Amino acid sequence: MLPIMLDLATLKAAYAAGLTPLDLVEEVIARRKASDDPAVFITETADEDLRAAAKSLMEKAPEPNSLPLWGVPFAVKDNIDVAGLPTTAACPAFAYQPEKDSVVVARLKAAGALVIGKTNLDQFATGLNGTRSPYGAPRSVFDKAYVSGGSSSGSAVSVAAGLASFALGTDTAGSGRVPAAFNNLVGIKPTPGLVPNVGVVPACRSVDVVTIFAATVGDGVAIRRVMDGYDAGDPYSRKAVPVGLPGSGLRIGVLEGAEREFFGNAAVEALYDQAIERAKSLGATIVPFDYAPFRQAAELLYNGPWVAERLAAVKDFIGTNADDFDPTVRTIIEGAKAYDAVAAFEGQYTLGHLRQKALVEWEKLDVLMLPTSPTTYTVEAMLADPIVKNSHFGRYTNFANLFGYAAIAVPGGFGPDGLPSGVTFFGPSFSDDALAPFADAMHRACASGMGKDKSAALPDASKVAEPDDGLVTIMVVGAHLTGMPLNHELTGPGGTLVKTCRTAGDYRLFVLPNTTPPKPGLIREPGFAGKGLEVEVWKVTPAAFGRFVQNIPAPLGIGKVTLEDGSQVSGFLCEPYAIEGAQEVTELGGWRAYIASRR
Repeated sequence: MLPIMLDLATLKAAYAAGLTPLDLVEEVIARRKASDDPAVFITETADEDLRAAAKSLMEKAPEPNSLPLWGVPFAVKDNIDVAGLPTTAACPAFAYQPEKDSVVVARLKAAGALVIGKTNLDQFATGLNGTRSPYGAPRSVFDKAYVSGGSSSGSAVSVAAGLASFALGTDTAGSGRVPAAFNNLVGIKPTPGLVPNVGVVPACRSVDVVTIFAATVGDGVAIRRVMDGYDAGDPYSRKAVPVGLPGSGLRIGVLEGAEREFFGNAAVEALYDQAIERAKSLGATIVPFDYAPFRQAAELLYNGPWVAERLAAVKDFIGTNADDFDPTVRTIIEGAKAYDAVAAFEGQYTLGHLRQKALVEWEKLDVLMLPTSPTTYTVEAMLADPIVKNSHFGRYTNFANLFGYAAIAVPGGFGPDGLPSGVTFFGPSFSDDALAPFADAMHRACASGMGKDKSAALPDASKVAEPDDGLVTIMVVGAHLTGMPLNHELTGPGGTLVKTCRTAGDYRLFVLPNTTPPKPGLIREPGFAGKGLEVEVWKVTPAAFGRFVQNIPAPLGIGKVTLEDGSQVSGFLCEPYAIEGAQEVTELGGWRAYIASRR
């Protein structure tokens, strides 16, 4: 019997044990019929068509798991084309029958995935709450009184309820992240341009991104990699140049002071604070930063000329069918008439200035960690104040695509009311893969389960490993520390500082006699109960590491050093004979403190 959540590892194991895609399809059909939320789908793939797709897959690729997504069921937001199913963008009068699949759907099908239906959304992807659709309002899987989040509402609920293994959404202002938070899911928002938008009804074409809702970060990353790749048919498609991040000791930017706004939701604020402590426990360095330029950029998306892009996407249709729009969506899109070409350029200038201010903050950070949404609301409360309350959801999301960032939203636990919250990690353009290991570690440390199944254990098979950057890690303890006389031997060949930390407590530090500049001797003495010594961990190229080791004079050498967190790295050690009669400086806590004591 399959569990509630149809994550990739569970399905792969089930297929290896004898389950077939046809068996899985029958389970999906049964789950769709038993669903207690009638607003999830706009159009379901017909039962017989779904069975036919499963049979076709088994004929073309009979070996279980022989394709990356062999027999994996997925749902598609109904502003993304799927051949054979209408695209409505949640507006019946707009509906059309696409002749072919969107690029992303075609790539997923080629990898063996099976489309189970088109999901509901805030009309024309305009909203973050999920109530702006004539097809109904999908609800949070944890409390039917509450919104599901939007605009990718049905997509998130389809995964969280166990109807699909993953689902596609789109994200302009946060639509691929807010519904993830409200349904205890992972939301993968790629760098704009990484995943092609050909065959997607645009909201704001210049900043739209196709996203993934998944049970785990590992699942989401694997699916995104199937979708990745430059496509000349998309004017905003870009060839990726991956950007790395430190493998440990991440400097994570968090909110402080007046920029911490949760609109009275103390439970979500408490969960955010817990996430900060969780990040610390995983080795991150927490750095408060000024969110103001990011917030001001976020405000441009709906309160600036970018709203004119929404009008550009539907200008012909709204000219003849204005009465077919959801009233709130129509109000927002027609608001574009207040902006002219001059305003568009002025908006770009403002964004440019804010980007420069944001870059100043990035100098002290590696990633940002923000609440995915500062609060949530009931459907009733949202409908009573649809624009203001919707804007609350976008406070920490709207800036991302304007600045070109990658982002991964992960679950952040449950409040006393039983509702989930989440945090989102943001990194520079094309840091998509580099963001994943820490985001995955945070999800696992949170122990909030997956989707509707709060108690589900995240499979080890989906764990995201640190990307191999081809560099060698080395720990330094003395004259090679930052600011010390020999640090140039690391920085000269392009070495980068990973983190400052401490050794395990059983290391002792000595000043080696007759050395210029003075050199330390680090030895390990099992049973010695010290407090650990301050050291730095660096990364260098293999060639630089080889030259570095070759120049190390006796009695020093390279060996494995255990750090305070239990991990081991290659680093400087001293042969024990050399410390006879040497001055011990262990009590000072590190070489930098010793040098300072001599002044």
